[in-house]
Amino acid sequence: MAIADDLKKTLTDPTPLYFAAGTADLAVQQAKKVPGLIEQLRAEAPARIEAVKNTDPKVVQGKAKEAQEAVTAKVAEVLGAIDAKKFGETAQDLALRGVGVAAEYAVKAKEAYDKVAEHGEQTVRAWRGEASEEIVDIAVVVEPDPAPVADVATEPQAEPAAEPAPKKTTARKSAAKKAAAEPADKS
Repeated sequence: MAIADDLKKTLTDPTPLYFAAGTADLAVQQAKKVPGLIEQLRAEAPARIEAVKNTDPKVVQGKAKEAQEAVTAKVAEVLGAIDAKKFGETAQDLALRGVGVAAEYAVKAKEAYDKVAEHGEQTVRAWRGEASEEIVDIAVVVEPDPAPVADVATEPQAEPAAEPAPKKTTARKSAAKKAAAEPADKS
């Protein structure tokens, strides 16, 4: 039963889809930068090509040979200094460090995944227009529409024949209706 529950959770979890949407949105944002980079490369390319043309191949070969000799000397020095017992201890120490580093990177990868998925969720909401709906809902809660107060006060009041069933209204609207009805009763 646990496998079925895990499978159901996996198939209904929107996070991977949000991750894909976030990745796509970030890719589009990066793609928008490409024309500027192409122009920069186009401007810098002639100078770089000229520098490569003017480089003497013998100088490059000489530097490569010096680097190869330096690396060979360092490798020989390191291999000559290896103690078998110390090598085993060092290998074990490095393996344990590697596990720690891998765990750290796994945590960072999960954090990055969640961040991109959250970006994707916001992107999907923006695509659907849900973000603007949420802002409107918040605005209505924070500052209700004052228009009904003005409308009730300017409309002529007629006496109802019978009391209608009470409607569900907010306290503010009820107070506004009572305030509008009082001047009509006095005249």
